[in-house]
Amino acid sequence: MPDFPTLAELADDLENGRTTSRKLVEACIAKIADPAGEGQRTFVHVDKDAALATADAMDVLRKAKAAPSRYAGIPVSIKDLFDIKGQVTRAGSRALDDSPPAEQDAATVARLRKAGFVVIGRTNMTEFAYSGIGINPHYGTPKGAWNRTVGHVPGGSSSGAAVSVLDGMAHGALGTDTGGSCRIPAAYNGIVGYKPTQRRVPLDGAVPLSFSLDSIGPLARSVSCCAILDAVLANEPIVPLKPRPVKGMRLAVPTTIALDDLDADVAETFERALKSLADHGAIIERIEMAEFHDIGPMNAKGGFAASESYAWHRYLITAKGDVYDPRVSVRILRGEAQSAADYIDLLNERRSLIARVNARIAPYDALVLPTTANTPPKISDLADDKAFTKENLRALRNCTLINMIDGCAISIPAHREGDIPVGLMLAGAGGSDRRIFELAAGMEAVIRV
Repeated sequence: MPDFPTLAELADDLENGRTTSRKLVEACIAKIADPAGEGQRTFVHVDKDAALATADAMDVLRKAKAAPSRYAGIPVSIKDLFDIKGQVTRAGSRALDDSPPAEQDAATVARLRKAGFVVIGRTNMTEFAYSGIGINPHYGTPKGAWNRTVGHVPGGSSSGAAVSVLDGMAHGALGTDTGGSCRIPAAYNGIVGYKPTQRRVPLDGAVPLSFSLDSIGPLARSVSCCAILDAVLANEPIVPLKPRPVKGMRLAVPTTIALDDLDADVAETFERALKSLADHGAIIERIEMAEFHDIGPMNAKGGFAASESYAWHRYLITAKGDVYDPRVSVRILRGEAQSAADYIDLLNERRSLIARVNARIAPYDALVLPTTANTPPKISDLADDKAFTKENLRALRNCTLINMIDGCAISIPAHREGDIPVGLMLAGAGGSDRRIFELAAGMEAVIRV
């Protein structure tokens, strides 16, 4: 991955006059516009004039010692799922082309603006956020980090979000995560992606996929970068992140489902990371998680995503189903067959699942598992629907386990420089966000040796 600065480094540069917000924004715009790059597939809209005007305003405020935060003036990208005042929110689709412009910013966009971050533009995504792969037939598919001459998927659904950070087109990104949509693209592109405890960050102003599972989180270059953005999104104070020592960490590796059918590169990288953690004094225990066996049957009819997305889409898909990506519409329409009783059963089963898993993992600091079972597939290999479905499920599987237990989780790069990207996921029960950040910060450098 190119050596771009962290948010803390950028804040220091701004504070000490080594750069300006205008320079940062101009550099990002130039990266987006580069015809040899991925900008045209990464962004569906670039807010050039507004971004430059905001940058100039932040530079004036900083000179007057009145910047709204230490990070004011840093450009970030916004997934096309979020409302931005005066713009149409298309959610990576053509079905919403004739929707009216948003009357106000989504809650999370407003919080980023309040802290002084500069909105550079809207990023491409899987249509309606319904896939972990990142392919979009309407706006193109940005190539992920690995072997771009061949072209591998960027991961989804926050595909453009990840690539915008990877390529220096933004210095942080706003994404969503219903079954891995921040963590999968982070893993596939060698960056960091965070899924918070859902209740901490408001969903207002974001097109829903599943309001039971949707979470809003950041993608960025480091654990500390994600912690900064997460604090802004949750409207919490930004406090220095203190990495926990690896020695004495109590980590549980779930052997149920999470380690099944791993690509060889994923298995090798994951085991090497575990060995490094153990060598540095982490206490690692492999445990059975029988509760994870319940999740497959719970999702057999499409689960929350199908039922709740169908409720939102049912009129739109009747009127404009012909312009939907067929791989998306077929999944939404599974919700039509679910009954009210099916849905109530889901709610009760999930409540039981959360309680049982939380009791199981209480003795440990965190769960640790591969972010995805697969490495990023070639785009060309997924033209076949059967191949697409198989790899999509493999991408989503481990991340979905955490959304279903209402947990929080981070994906951090575990591969060595020059190797195919592989993410390691650290996860905990809902409400353990700060601990997960501290643990991840402690192991961030250790796991890639």
